[in-house]
Amino acid sequence: QVQVVESGGGLVQPGGSLRLSCAVSGSIFSISAMGWYRQAPGKQREPVAGIRSGGTINYVDSVKGRFTISRDTAKNTVDLQMVSLKPEDTAVYYCNVEILNKNYWGQGTQVTVSS
Repeated sequence: QVQVVESGGGLVQPGGSLRLSCAVSGSIFSISAMGWYRQAPGKQREPVAGIRSGGTINYVDSVKGRFTISRDTAKNTVDLQMVSLKPEDTAVYYCNVEILNKNYWGQGTQVTVSS
């Protein structure tokens, strides 16, 4: 049993900041990767940022320089610090965890960037 829970979403003005958090609990043997995805209205879900156990980090081009992904392996958490938010960042953000070649998803947290 694996539980994935996101938090930290909300409504912010353009240029504002938010920090999303993802907590993983349950039958965790070995986490291969953790990451954040988002799905905006009318668009496909896309990967935003990911970090593998070996340390490799990837960002989608549109968030490079503005978003930072970090992890705490001891607490099984992964955060996404978002600054200089744009209306285009508005989406439901999902946390994904890969354990033994199986993916687990959270329920998502809404991020709305609007004036």
